[in-house]
Amino acid sequence: MIKNLWYGILDSNELKGSRPIGVTRLNEKLVIWRNTNGSVSCIADKCCHRGAALSAGKVQNDHVLCPFHGFAYDASGKVVLIPANGKAAAISERYKVNAYKAVDKYGLIWLWSGDIKDETPEIPFFKELREGFSYGGFKEVWNVHYTRAVENQLDVVHLPFVHTDSIGRGNRTVVNGPVVEWEDNLMTFYVDNVVDDAKIIAKKASDIPNYKNLFSLQLQMPNMWQNIISDKIRIVAVFAPIDDKHTMLYLRFYQSFMKVPGLKQLVNSLSKISNKHILHQDRHVVLTQVPKKTEFIMGENLIPGDAPILQFRKRRAFLKGEIPNR
Repeated sequence: MIKNLWYGILDSNELKGSRPIGVTRLNEKLVIWRNTNGSVSCIADKCCHRGAALSAGKVQNDHVLCPFHGFAYDASGKVVLIPANGKAAAISERYKVNAYKAVDKYGLIWLWSGDIKDETPEIPFFKELREGFSYGGFKEVWNVHYTRAVENQLDVVHLPFVHTDSIGRGNRTVVNGPVVEWEDNLMTFYVDNVVDDAKIIAKKASDIPNYKNLFSLQLQMPNMWQNIISDKIRIVAVFAPIDDKHTMLYLRFYQSFMKVPGLKQLVNSLSKISNKHILHQDRHVVLTQVPKKTEFIMGENLIPGDAPILQFRKRRAFLKGEIPNR
């Protein structure tokens, strides 16, 4: 995984009340809980004493208690009470587990993938969706590495073949460009797919005029994607890495045109029908891809229409320190 970035890993509604939950994210077993002030704590889900899952325990005074012998852990991962030794007993520094910085914001639980520090970058949620929009959505597990799931949403070539009865209608098989731009770790790509009349050849990205007037999509590194349908309608996907072979995918429909309570929730809920249909068309193919994880250098022969995918692979390799920025 890429270090020193914020990953969206859970829907905020999955963390209810004071009970801890156990999840696997970024190849780590984690226990996450809410404190009395509403903040979120996250540490390794394995007691340093005898290896029991802390998520099977409970939260008391903002500490998670091991269900086996009552060891109490604070948000820094340190054991602050060993009941068998007595409340007044000193506790060695070796009684601790790894801790992770976690934040609840914009309806998601975010995990910082690097070292815990006082100052971390701003949560990288799409700025235009932070206010004025409501949403509805769903989640599901895909049996692939998160890179495969992300790249499917960057693939503008597959639309007329995979989505013949939905977003790929019109048989626009020729892919002009696409044009790809970066602003820090935010990729925007502009799509210009057209019908093949047997007389045209796909244009290079540099030959597309006024490309900013085209349909566009965005990827916020490392794991969040946005389909900009209109100023008032967006589709957002969060690809929460579980391990090298599994991804939890959160798909949301955001809208700002319906404000009336009740009707707003109805519109957001109905969006699930079409979004699931389209997503499952993708899933049917993506789950067959091998290998399940992608890298910058691998045995695939990409074409110009795959530019967003190639750019994602390059940026990911750069952020991992594998290649210089280019």
